[in-house]
Amino acid sequence: MSNYLAGGKVNINLLQENASKDLICLLDKCDGPKVIILDEGLTRPIGLIATYSLLREHDVKEVFILSYGKLNNFREKVKNVIFITRPFLPHMDMICENIHKESREDLTHREYHLFFVPTRSLLCEKRLERKGVFGNFVLIEEFRCLLFPLENDLMSMEMNDCYKELSLENDPTCLYRVAQSIVMLEDLYGRIGRVTGKGHVVKQVWDLVSKISLEPCKPNSKANRNYITIDHLVLIDRSVDLMTPMATQLTFEGLIDELFGIDCCTVELPANKFVSDEENVNTLTHKKIVLNSNDEIFAETRNKHFNAVLMNLSKRAKNITSEYDETRSGKTVQEMKQLVSRLPYMMALKKQLSTYTTIAGLIKELTDKTSFRDLINLQQELILGIDSDKVLPSIEDLISNKCDLIIVLRLICMQSVVNSGLKQKVLEYYKREIIQTYGFKHLITITLLENAGLIKLQTSSRCYAVCRRLLKLDVYEMSEVDPDDINYVYGIYAPLSVRLIHHISKSDSKVLSDVLPLLPGPIVEHVNYNTDQTSSMNFLVDSQKVVLVFFIGGCTFAEISALRFLSSLEDSTVEYVISTTNIINGNSFLKSLLIPEINKTLCNK
Repeated sequence: MSNYLAGGKVNINLLQENASKDLICLLDKCDGPKVIILDEGLTRPIGLIATYSLLREHDVKEVFILSYGKLNNFREKVKNVIFITRPFLPHMDMICENIHKESREDLTHREYHLFFVPTRSLLCEKRLERKGVFGNFVLIEEFRCLLFPLENDLMSMEMNDCYKELSLENDPTCLYRVAQSIVMLEDLYGRIGRVTGKGHVVKQVWDLVSKISLEPCKPNSKANRNYITIDHLVLIDRSVDLMTPMATQLTFEGLIDELFGIDCCTVELPANKFVSDEENVNTLTHKKIVLNSNDEIFAETRNKHFNAVLMNLSKRAKNITSEYDETRSGKTVQEMKQLVSRLPYMMALKKQLSTYTTIAGLIKELTDKTSFRDLINLQQELILGIDSDKVLPSIEDLISNKCDLIIVLRLICMQSVVNSGLKQKVLEYYKREIIQTYGFKHLITITLLENAGLIKLQTSSRCYAVCRRLLKLDVYEMSEVDPDDINYVYGIYAPLSVRLIHHISKSDSKVLSDVLPLLPGPIVEHVNYNTDQTSSMNFLVDSQKVVLVFFIGGCTFAEISALRFLSSLEDSTVEYVISTTNIINGNSFLKSLLIPEINKTLCNK
């Protein structure tokens, strides 16, 4: 369906096609014209697997967002009203109110259907029964879409509360879904040859995978496990590396996410910055821009350090101008034909260049500020462990100046990780200052971060300091334009998670034997002896093996860029494919842990 999903050794297009067919199969069970009422959190994920034009082909007349109150007035008469939602109790309350208000108008010609994503919930169904609407549904089904395809090497479950559910609510439901998604990938792409994992939840996930794999396949299952597409699965618990998401990403895509927020490959930016002469500046306040490798310019720049992006865009602009100039100069008829045939491509490229130059300009306005540069310098000092075992004057100043609290919290979390916790007096000082400056309600904020393991009291061990040395996490010399190591994605810091993954994929036993015992949680190691390794698709084609990295608890765009960098090295024997529960940055990660009332007082990114 989508060209940008093809091209990798693991055909992610297959995942999209499979999900799309499953959705259409469910829709076709509802005979006649239909309207979809969609859980707002699913609008963009569903858009990744089914376009509106495809839905129209299957008699979907309109799509609305699920909300409280009466259902929208539909433009066309419809027989079927289909609710597609995640199994959340507040969503059940919305659905109940929708149906009750429709029933009062005696619209008996409508049939209601409910599709849960990805699984049904007994608790939700009981809520519907208690509110007297369960019997209104003709169909209650599951749309088992566990992974959404973002790129030809990237999949996300879009479970934004995964880390919160695990660390604060002691709810392991998301682990079962992670296990289901791994089994589904084996059904689509064949048995995984080897599994390695590290972290508290990793063993639980693999035990669940083993149990689910023993269950008999469904009659219509497409399971084919007699070959290997994925040679090695590496499972990473986010709690193994809490430093990386707290640091500010310095890649192009990472900075877009840090400063503006990316949701399912889409960013919303001020529309007035993109207005052309023929457009009306007052029509929209925000412009939605889809960010994926369909755009050649973005594919070329997304993983680069931001400073290298500016140079790259300037170079491409000169090349395009030069090509346009060639069309005006004297040429033979044959040469002119070739140039004219390239004009549509050049015009599309010029439009892309304009878009990403504008985005780069918006980023530069913010990154050129003294406050941003000071923040990066402070983070780098923390990463290096410079005078980090005491109350930091820089953090004191940020608090006294009422700087955005989320920035302060990220720095305190970084300081806690670097020092394997904070001294009692340091932690108490920060608590007191935050409560006095930002309000007593933020005692809850700090308590939640403590319970989630992001802030803790110091222990006698210095695990992070040892890991920093053994894994060479701080690299002083680097080239932003032509890097030779992954540290460029954060400046001087190489993400611990990616270093660990790299050593695991190389089976570097010496480093791993020293590092793994220092990190939290058990080690999982499994080799599938039942599958003939020579049946690997990669064994037959070349020596480069496919390693699927699965982050449980989220990963950043910078980590994704670092893994892509390792895959692109000339001497690389590995192609990394990434799957994650969700994509995070420091802001979104911290905010996912806090209560909604407190989140409203923090930044909006």
